[in-house]
Amino acid sequence: MSAGRVAISSERVVTPEGVRPAAVIVEGERIVDLIEIAAVEATGMAHERLGELALLPGLVDCHVHINQPGRTDWEGFETATRAAAAGGVTTLVDMPLNCLPVTTSVAGFDAKLDDCAEHLAVDVGFWGGVVPGNAGELPGLAARGVLGAKAFLCDSGIDEFPASDEAALRQAMVALAAAGIPLLAHAEIALPLDAEPLDEPSAYNSWLRRRPAAWEEAAIDLLIRLCRETGCAVHIVHLSAASAIPLLRAARAEGLPITVETCPHYLCLCAEEVPRDATLFKCAPPVREAANREQLWAALAEGVIDLVVTDHSPCTPTLKQGGFIEAWGGIASLSLGLASVWTEAAARGFELATVVEWMSAAPARLTGLGARKGTIAAGRDADLVAFDPDAEFVVRAEDLHFRHKVSPWIGRRLRGRVQRTWLRGQTIYDAGSALPFCETPTGRPLVRPHDHR
Repeated sequence: MSAGRVAISSERVVTPEGVRPAAVIVEGERIVDLIEIAAVEATGMAHERLGELALLPGLVDCHVHINQPGRTDWEGFETATRAAAAGGVTTLVDMPLNCLPVTTSVAGFDAKLDDCAEHLAVDVGFWGGVVPGNAGELPGLAARGVLGAKAFLCDSGIDEFPASDEAALRQAMVALAAAGIPLLAHAEIALPLDAEPLDEPSAYNSWLRRRPAAWEEAAIDLLIRLCRETGCAVHIVHLSAASAIPLLRAARAEGLPITVETCPHYLCLCAEEVPRDATLFKCAPPVREAANREQLWAALAEGVIDLVVTDHSPCTPTLKQGGFIEAWGGIASLSLGLASVWTEAAARGFELATVVEWMSAAPARLTGLGARKGTIAAGRDADLVAFDPDAEFVVRAEDLHFRHKVSPWIGRRLRGRVQRTWLRGQTIYDAGSALPFCETPTGRPLVRPHDHR
């Protein structure tokens, strides 16, 4: 073994083959081997012992709204990536909105790359955007290094990113299929409502009734048809409506290239528990009832839902005012994804390795970064997390690292705490340190050629 190698050992290393005692051997930025802990002493290399702390691969959160440039007062790369590191996320993927300009052109993408330089605490990839009339930009975005492109099938909430109808989606999907990258879809189509919605802005049901499950079902049905027609891979973002699961199950059984994500707020929260005026819980699609939540857990167990990501969608505190109809729809949760999901998953009997599959390995595969990210194995980046799965804590605003401490998770008791995070072999977060973050950000934009799978 060379003098530059370091061993990081744990009694609970989460590997693709299961959880076992092991020493992870790191040289420079890469994992080079996994060996027995007892064998480390004979090598003479430096040895960091984690004991009973679990050692996980760095999480890959591929649904994050950073909003820079243009709306950096909502969130920015510096605060978002620090929050990611504190939550064990070593790779995140930035959404093409709500920044200004939106990432729907090569020029817009270049503006974002220029603005993120020297502000990244973790590695960051990027999604492009699909809007009516920009299909001609998609080949250039793909060549420039975006990992896929996202469309809205309903109002996005900002004028710069209009919804795509069937014709615009078809045109974009042909271009994306040729480029070999997926379409991501906010899967809601605004249908006429069956009944007059409640006109009571303080009551959560007034929002919930305005976004029925039928909107998700209609959008997913259209996306399945277009996937079949064009051959373009489709990824359904933030699935909320469990009633759409049979459609997705059938599409998967047919062999269509469709993947699905859901989010911590859909798995851990429920409509019945949202207090009056608590607009911190507002998002689209909405948090639904407890029975719906349990069906999402069952779909994860079955494999119809592939992965779990935060959909961190922050805004300024003033935008969360005005009742459930007027308030901005988005939940800020970056740094809390692992703890929130592990809290509920463990209570339902899921193993930690399964949660790691949902939150690290599966997102790495979706983004085309699976050869480098998402697992502890020789040849992968040394992105690692020391995690105490038994530690409990109450979320406090002062412990959050994203820009605005505005979140429905504040005050909730969670289980599982990140103690330390490594990015490509270097410690970037240490919960036990007076200065927990690396002084010089070492994250990189992930725009080099990638292996889409």
